[in-house]
Amino acid sequence: MAAALDDELELDNQDYYSLLNVRKEATQDELKASYRRLCMLYHPDKHRDPELKSQAEQLFNQVHQAYEVLSDPQSRAIYDIFGKKGLEVEGWEIVERKRTPVEIREEYERLQREREERRLQQRTNPKGTISVGVDATDLFDRYDEDFEEMPGGGFPHIEINRMHISQSIEAPLTNSDTAMLSGSLSTHNGNGGGNINMTVRRVTSAKGWGELEFGAGDILGPLFGMKVFRNLTPRCFLTAQCGMQFSPRGVRPSCSLMTARHLDQNTMGYLQWRWGPHSSMTTSVVRDTKTSHFTLALQLGVPHSYLMMSYQYKFQDEDQTKVKGSIKTGWFGTVVEYGAERKISRHSVLAATVSVGVPQGVTLKIRLARANQTYLFPVHLTDQLLPSAVFYATVGPLLVYMAIHRLVIIPYTCSQKQQDLELQRKSSEVDMVKKKQEAESAVLLMQESVRRIIEGEESKMGLIILNAWYGKFVTDNSARQERAQVIDVTVPLQCLVKDSKLILTEASKAGLPGFYDPCVCNQPPLYIYIGGVARFL
Repeated sequence: MAAALDDELELDNQDYYSLLNVRKEATQDELKASYRRLCMLYHPDKHRDPELKSQAEQLFNQVHQAYEVLSDPQSRAIYDIFGKKGLEVEGWEIVERKRTPVEIREEYERLQREREERRLQQRTNPKGTISVGVDATDLFDRYDEDFEEMPGGGFPHIEINRMHISQSIEAPLTNSDTAMLSGSLSTHNGNGGGNINMTVRRVTSAKGWGELEFGAGDILGPLFGMKVFRNLTPRCFLTAQCGMQFSPRGVRPSCSLMTARHLDQNTMGYLQWRWGPHSSMTTSVVRDTKTSHFTLALQLGVPHSYLMMSYQYKFQDEDQTKVKGSIKTGWFGTVVEYGAERKISRHSVLAATVSVGVPQGVTLKIRLARANQTYLFPVHLTDQLLPSAVFYATVGPLLVYMAIHRLVIIPYTCSQKQQDLELQRKSSEVDMVKKKQEAESAVLLMQESVRRIIEGEESKMGLIILNAWYGKFVTDNSARQERAQVIDVTVPLQCLVKDSKLILTEASKAGLPGFYDPCVCNQPPLYIYIGGVARFL
């Protein structure tokens, strides 16, 4: 929750403390004195020119808004913790006026939870998978000794022999209840079927949840199931599931139980028991670190028992590249898999895996995941262990990816980055132009007051600022391409002189009236340089 708050509550460019030129610890008297001084300076009735009157009214309203927030203890506490964004949250008017920051944060989080619950009413979380199985065995098996006896041997025969499509959506009912609707369609060699399922999940407490599942299909018939999750200890949890499948052959009950425990910070141990059409007992150990992922699993059951071991190495690069390998052996034979995965865009991940097994043969599996949608393309190359099939399944996708990456992905991502930078630059320029106009307007409004301040300082031999600049200064050691980006702030600084003293707080100087950041990049630090001061002693 805290991370979400930090991401959401970025402070606005306008700092109320800087606008009033007061310390963050300023008392009510200091706030009132600064407010009155600025009101006298920017009061619209003091200006007859329509343009100056409009500019003065705008600055006067900004000063008034800043004073209203900082003079109210609750609003000031909210602003100090969350900035202007916190003040925009609905519900503060009915909240008991708290005094401590801890109580205010608790109230804010409660209001955020209520707003999040309202958002849940309008949000769904669609997920989908599309799998297209390709039979390309004719590419390699056609070179058998009996190939000449086979009819129609001109071009390899490649066909799509299976497809599977599944989709699911979530419909949050309340903050603790969620309904999920899912369906799937499958076809294999001309035969297919489908099913639809509805699940209702309720979070009972911070330690567990339960769900009910109802389903129907054109092959297996209606389904009723129940699943429960529970945290037994901070390091151990339990999942229990049972179901009843109604089919033309009768009722087929099933049950499963899984318990897991944290063995250390990065390692989990699992023990699972299944009873039903495919009864089994499985135990596994999973270790997941920042750079690797390791799994070791053993299953004893009917009809299959197997031993499986897999390892994945995670490169610490921008594209989140991963290479993986696994071996699985059991009554069905032995399968060795190896592959790689890489992020190709902000929301897309591409993976390729080569599966070599006895008696399964060689299969190339391509997976593209984009957001919550997954696309699978298993391409079965041969039923035999042919070195040529393994070679092309390994080298072919790699060469295709390198070509697409160089010719398509890199130019596309570079173009996107350039567009983002251009938009950011234009936005910064527009913002700087607006701030510059506001600063110039403030300087025009200060002219008469500055003239009176200078006359008063001269009469009592006080402080007069001859020239001052604010911005990014370039020294002799700076790069030659770099140039100074500064603005003249002589008038705004002279306006802050009171009783022969220049009053400047530690707040952001860019928020002072008459100031703005002259750098489009807005990179700190920015400095004030006073080039000349006349002080009469």
